[in-house]
Amino acid sequence: MLSMKKLVLSPILQVMLIASAALFATANIADDNLTVAKTPALQLAALSEGFDAEQTYMLSCFACHSTGAAGAPKVGAGNAAEWEPRMEKGLEAVVANAINGINTMPPKGLCFNCTDDDLAAIVDYMLASSK
Repeated sequence: MLSMKKLVLSPILQVMLIASAALFATANIADDNLTVAKTPALQLAALSEGFDAEQTYMLSCFACHSTGAAGAPKVGAGNAAEWEPRMEKGLEAVVANAINGINTMPPKGLCFNCTDDDLAAIVDYMLASSK
């Protein structure tokens, strides 16, 4: 029989639980954010029409990258050190990891409809937000 300790410590289960909680929580946040006027604080790349790196981060990446779940580098002011070891390999390698997945992060994270350019913009947003 599977013990509660093993069940709670399973990295895949943790990611699944966090992802499902994030999807539930961000559904309400996304609705609220649509009515708030956006300021063009970060214009990172020319992307497909209507793409918003910050909003997509909140919907698809926030659950793991805000908490560091499953070893994800945290995003937010003062977290630049979390990204330094990853950036030693270069921005292209970090974007490739976002596209292809790494460790417990699935390919494209939780943004299944993101293009490679969209994911690159999200990585840029996360790096810029973590200084």
